[in-house]
Amino acid sequence: MSGKKIRNMEDFAVAAGISRPTISKYFQDPNSVRASTRQRIEEALARHNYQPNIFAVNLNRRNPRNIGVIVPHISDPFYAEIVRQIEISSLRQGYWAIVLSSHGEPDLEAKAIQMLQSLKLSGAVVAPLGYESDADLIRELRQAMPLVFLDSRAAEDQPFVGTDNAQSISLMVEYLCRTGERPCFLEMPRVNRNATERRAAYERAMANLGFEAHVLSVDSADWDFETVGFEETNKILDQGGFPTRSVLCANDRLAFGVMSAAYQRGLKIGRSADADLRVAGHDDHPLSRYTCPALTTVAQDYSGLATASLRLLLDMIGKSDEAAPKTEPAGPTLLEAKLIMRDSA
Repeated sequence: MSGKKIRNMEDFAVAAGISRPTISKYFQDPNSVRASTRQRIEEALARHNYQPNIFAVNLNRRNPRNIGVIVPHISDPFYAEIVRQIEISSLRQGYWAIVLSSHGEPDLEAKAIQMLQSLKLSGAVVAPLGYESDADLIRELRQAMPLVFLDSRAAEDQPFVGTDNAQSISLMVEYLCRTGERPCFLEMPRVNRNATERRAAYERAMANLGFEAHVLSVDSADWDFETVGFEETNKILDQGGFPTRSVLCANDRLAFGVMSAAYQRGLKIGRSADADLRVAGHDDHPLSRYTCPALTTVAQDYSGLATASLRLLLDMIGKSDEAAPKTEPAGPTLLEAKLIMRDSA
């Protein structure tokens, strides 16, 4: 056997001279076997340079240490940073995160959900498309494992961690009204519930301050926000310009497109007296500080969102392992955003 390549756990068990069930038990928990047996296994591991398929070991555990994560776009810096932090925190807690992307497509989100259902997972964190999500599949996933929604809700009655859009938008509206002309609002494409929540938050904030709301509607469900912002700005400028000299964009990526189009039209952006337009965003995208001028925005708590969603999921996993009836958190977990004042507004 020493000259034969060890391809799986069965081969290793024969090479080590230890039963397959004992080998499997060791890989699930090294402390679950006797010290002398553990020493023999570890000596055999070193001798044969064998590395088991950790993913398969995890799936075969009674209590698997894998969690699923679905986000709309892994390339979006917002989701990329949250996924990075969830992965790191999961590893520290002894869990592997299996990350899938729906690429903003309902059918691909459905396939990602079905993939999670086919795996033996402890639970999942999902940033859903929301309006276009398959409600039946979401319900099935929720019944199959502990489930936490992140960033956007798929239903009102499910565990959710996100930014308090009412607080974040109100914070920016009050700042813009206090420091200059009241803002109009360029809404984001209705790719998830954040679109309608932020629009409604803007309208409420303006009403509370006694001002008329000016919403610039976007007839799109495209995740290419920069292009949407660029094209909508050109349309608006062709039709006579924005209704006010301050533009609040529903997210930073829209603002990037607005600023690019305005620059190409020869407009000066900023908060100085000679500026033509003030532009503000939402999210604190990693590139927002590098635009010219740097983008004024409200910062979502990336670390807080990742930490809170994982903590909530692991708490639900712990409760689901107990004999007591399952209970879910009451109400959503909403985190506050922070005003980031830069030069664009």
